[in-house]
Amino acid sequence: MSSKLLPAPDALVGERLDTALAKMLGISRAKAGDLVQSGNVHLLGRKVHKAAILQAGDLVDLDVPEPERSLEPVSDDMAVAYEDDDVIVVDKPVGVAAHASPGWTGPTVLGTLLDRGVHITELGAQGRRGIVSRLDAGTSGLMLVCKSDLAYRAMRKQFAGHEVVKIYHALVQGNLTEDKATIEAPIGRAKVSDFRFTVTPAGKEAVTHWDVLERFGEATLAKVNLETGRTHQIRVHFSSIGHPLVGDHMYGANPVLAERLGLGRQWLHAMRLEFRHPRTKLWTTVDSTYPTDLASSLQTLRGKALGGGVTVQ
Repeated sequence: MSSKLLPAPDALVGERLDTALAKMLGISRAKAGDLVQSGNVHLLGRKVHKAAILQAGDLVDLDVPEPERSLEPVSDDMAVAYEDDDVIVVDKPVGVAAHASPGWTGPTVLGTLLDRGVHITELGAQGRRGIVSRLDAGTSGLMLVCKSDLAYRAMRKQFAGHEVVKIYHALVQGNLTEDKATIEAPIGRAKVSDFRFTVTPAGKEAVTHWDVLERFGEATLAKVNLETGRTHQIRVHFSSIGHPLVGDHMYGANPVLAERLGLGRQWLHAMRLEFRHPRTKLWTTVDSTYPTDLASSLQTLRGKALGGGVTVQ
């Protein structure tokens, strides 16, 4: 425990202690009430309960719990692409899951952030606090986590309403016949495996828009805009049209091509997130760049293609 002594802000004088504390610390009123009830909050010179009224000149004595530490492996190379008091956007490396789950023993985004002492809202499902959208462990790139209760509520609505712009780059096998197109096909869990998904009439609506960025003959680099966010959506949709992601053996990719390009995972990277900031309401854009393994495989393809790849404008 560490102790903080905070003078009562003039703007909060006359408020209930739990309400004032919630505003001072950026936490929920319920969480603030729990801190008071547990004896972690005192008002110097007088007795306190959560319904006590904050008075001018009060000093709030706050015992701050040490940051929650993760017992799971953490990522040492997970970069932060954007952070403020409400949200944090990480550039997730391959091999890092969004959160802990049965059977997963590797590092997670949530565990790594908590281990670094980053404050994450308590809102969310057990073990998934602050998380409003996820990336597969085998997919790298941008992922947003909510630090404040306000952000969690607002960003959950934005993701559910398909308001967030999610741009990926994907390298798919073969030569896509069109320069741009949309795949609309429902996705559900495959009967053959608990881990695989498939296009099925019984699935949930899924919409994927794509534009060709560069052609290599044996593979095509595409920019992908997800209108919905189903599990494995990009992987399943491109596999369903006969163009699985390079390196994605689960969905039918050619292992020989992946080996030749030095890839140990699917070629898929979350390149850009665009969202309305939950507090300021300003449109916010966060960008990423290719990690080393994906950039290297592109260079190999460009070197082998006759005259280099063909870039589509």
